[in-house]
Amino acid sequence: MTEERWFDEEIMDVLDKQAVRLGEGLRQDEAIHRLEVWGHNELPEGKREPAIIKFLKHFHDVLIYVLLAAAIITVVLGHYIDTIVILAVVVINAAIGYIQQNKAEKALDSIRDMLSIKAAVLRSGKRIEILATELVPGDLVYLRAGDKVPADMRLAEEANLLVEESSLTGESEAVEKQTDKLPADTVLGDRTNMVFAGTSIASGSGIGIVTATGGSTELGKISSAMESVEKLQTPLLKQTAQFGKRISMIIVLCAIGMFFIGYSFHDYATAELLLAIIGLTVAAIPEGLPAVLSIILALGVQTMAGKNAIVRNLPSVETLGAVTVICSDKTGTLTKNEMTATSVILSDGEIQASGVGYSPEGTLKLNGKKVYLTDHPRLMKFLSCVKTVNDAHLLKDAKGNWAVSGGATEGCLLTLVEKADQSVEKLPVLSKIPFDSSYKYMAALVEEQGSKWIYVKGAPEKLLKMVPEKEHVEWEAKIAEHAKRGERLLGTAIKQVDYHIDEIGHEDMESGFEFLGLAGIIDPPREEVIESIAQCKQAGIRVKMITGDHKETAVAIGSQLGIGDGLKAIEGRELDGLNSRELEAAALEYDIFARTSPTNKLQLVEALQAQGQVCAMTGDGVNDAPALKRADIGIAMGIKGTEVSKEAAEMVLVDDNFSTIVNAVKEGRRVYDNLKKTILFILPTNVSEGLLIFVSILFGTTIPLTPVQILWVNMITAVTISLAIAFEKLEPGTMERPPRKAQSPLLSGYYIFRIVFASTIIGGGILWMNSVLESRGYEQGILQTLTLQALVISQLLYLFNCRSERRFALNRDFFSNKAAFIVSVILLVVQLAVTYVPFMNILLGTEPIALGYWVWPLLIGLSVFIIVELEKWLMRSMERVGKRSKTNQIKHG
Repeated sequence: MTEERWFDEEIMDVLDKQAVRLGEGLRQDEAIHRLEVWGHNELPEGKREPAIIKFLKHFHDVLIYVLLAAAIITVVLGHYIDTIVILAVVVINAAIGYIQQNKAEKALDSIRDMLSIKAAVLRSGKRIEILATELVPGDLVYLRAGDKVPADMRLAEEANLLVEESSLTGESEAVEKQTDKLPADTVLGDRTNMVFAGTSIASGSGIGIVTATGGSTELGKISSAMESVEKLQTPLLKQTAQFGKRISMIIVLCAIGMFFIGYSFHDYATAELLLAIIGLTVAAIPEGLPAVLSIILALGVQTMAGKNAIVRNLPSVETLGAVTVICSDKTGTLTKNEMTATSVILSDGEIQASGVGYSPEGTLKLNGKKVYLTDHPRLMKFLSCVKTVNDAHLLKDAKGNWAVSGGATEGCLLTLVEKADQSVEKLPVLSKIPFDSSYKYMAALVEEQGSKWIYVKGAPEKLLKMVPEKEHVEWEAKIAEHAKRGERLLGTAIKQVDYHIDEIGHEDMESGFEFLGLAGIIDPPREEVIESIAQCKQAGIRVKMITGDHKETAVAIGSQLGIGDGLKAIEGRELDGLNSRELEAAALEYDIFARTSPTNKLQLVEALQAQGQVCAMTGDGVNDAPALKRADIGIAMGIKGTEVSKEAAEMVLVDDNFSTIVNAVKEGRRVYDNLKKTILFILPTNVSEGLLIFVSILFGTTIPLTPVQILWVNMITAVTISLAIAFEKLEPGTMERPPRKAQSPLLSGYYIFRIVFASTIIGGGILWMNSVLESRGYEQGILQTLTLQALVISQLLYLFNCRSERRFALNRDFFSNKAAFIVSVILLVVQLAVTYVPFMNILLGTEPIALGYWVWPLLIGLSVFIIVELEKWLMRSMERVGKRSKTNQIKHG
């Protein structure tokens, strides 16, 4: 189907192009033919990846390949226990990755569920009901209140038709529809002569000509966009993948070099040398790191869940810590999506109404003082008018929440009336002119105190034509002033008529009215959002508002929230005319984007990412889904969000509270800091193990550890101890620093220094211990047991070094992390079992040792703790000197 601008066509031209007559509809045989040509009215289903393929993909890692090669060599050498342990490690890591990172593919299913099941159509002059999947372009479809729109249509007829499009366009108010031709550059949200698949009829009725079905609808385009959107890797996954490639290259080169040295310069047997090389390989690979990272992220997920943020993808937890920009939808995210009448503008003053939403709690005040209707007859008349000329109803559910049956604008006017100090009567309506978008007003004939009046409410510009021209200047100034504040305005007017009149028509509305006043209506900002945005700014995070609202409204709301400068905004149609470079510049320059389409949202996210920004996108509608999926982290609203948006996002806010994002960012930064501390803790163990085997092969001495013993240290003890770091508190000043750069390496220069430094102390201490004990004639089994215990005790004490990157370990927060002490006790018990339980002796090749032998592991462990603390003290001192020097330079110019 070619892309047609049906909204830019006269209705007769649409009928001609679709080859259909308004009174007859399509012939049944023609409908069948078109169904064969265009296919069923359903969204195409994307290809699903089999579960087994998803699982196997978790083996696609360079480090895993190295371990698998080591496992194959142990099979050849007949060391089956080593083989089983190595393979178990590989499978466990893959299983953790599959379980924790596998994301259910429900987004497209959720969109498909939005399509209507049945549709009433006109075919061969008869009105029949068919399955919505059998609709074809050219079908004439009957629309009525409560229907879900089954396809995109150009309206041929309408009667008071209001359509709820917030899930598609982001508009909070039901859209008034009409049938006239529109300009060619009309954006999606302003195409009032069209209705779109997935939206619903709020009130009225109409007949639409189907112009697009299935994947060609606006809903279908969103579905296709979601399917084609490339999901970016999180910063952590990029960093760990790069880290894995580098370390595997170093490991393989070292293994080849060591094999050459051992084979050429020493008399190792080939099998013994291969086992030693496998030991070196296994030692250098941080097998436990993927599992530890997954567990720490999972603990972060649980913490966030307790704070109303459900994270659906583990790596997204740490992504929050790197976010530099939050692109937020306005309706329902920054605002309540509940229209509120905040003021009544009368000729003699402006009355403020407190309270937000549809709850009738609040008061009316003039100059800060409560208003009594007995003192303000004009206000009484205004409230009587908006209550009488009104088809909506306020409802209260079992939980005490207020809602509206009918239009949101009419509902908020009823709420306004309820805030008055006394009850306002709804007068009986004798005759009525219902609202229609063509004339934009609603009128009622009423009888009051022996006289008859026409009450009218509607668009202020329409009502001004009914009142004397001398009043225009005053009211036009008031209208302009409030429009700049982003308020939606509704006017009221009255006219007394002859008592004998029983029915009114449009001819009665032309003149003779008295303008009563205006109601200022807004979709109010969430109270907590202003503080949340201020916290984001403090944390170096920029908030951008992307909305379907008009520019003036968006700027006004943004100004209230603290987004933008209160002046600048750019519209979607302007973005459409920019090339990629201009779009990237605009994405950085502007903070408010108005009248945007779903395509604009996706383009803006991509433009920001092209500029190196780590982008979060919040939203609740179907229109947000592609951008939510493309963003580095998509954040959906849990209460008012559609299922589509939730499935496309990585995080769902249970309470729809923007401030929850700030807490999530805080948790993301804590998690990332703890991940880095974990790496700082684990890697010295691997490097020191590799150093022991490297030196042993280099000098032709006995290998101090077997591959199984190395895996025990790497997987069991390292994982057990490092979990304690996951519970470390947020470091002071974390939320005052700017977000980390996405391109920053996982290991900074200082981290590399610390890893080498700690590894040298641990490895050097154990080599010294072994040389002393070997010279005294100790057996190899005892030496290996002492080496194993020295590594574990050194790890345990080094844990307390790593709890804080620079602060002294024995600080006032020393006992704040109970997990550190719990894992310490557990580890000591386990290591005693490794040493003295026969089964563990057989499995790990250890031997029981006398009590006095424990002095050696304890001595090495304490030495590691003390020396690392001295290094931290020295680094702190150097930092203080550097800061003082920099301060002095600034002072002295």
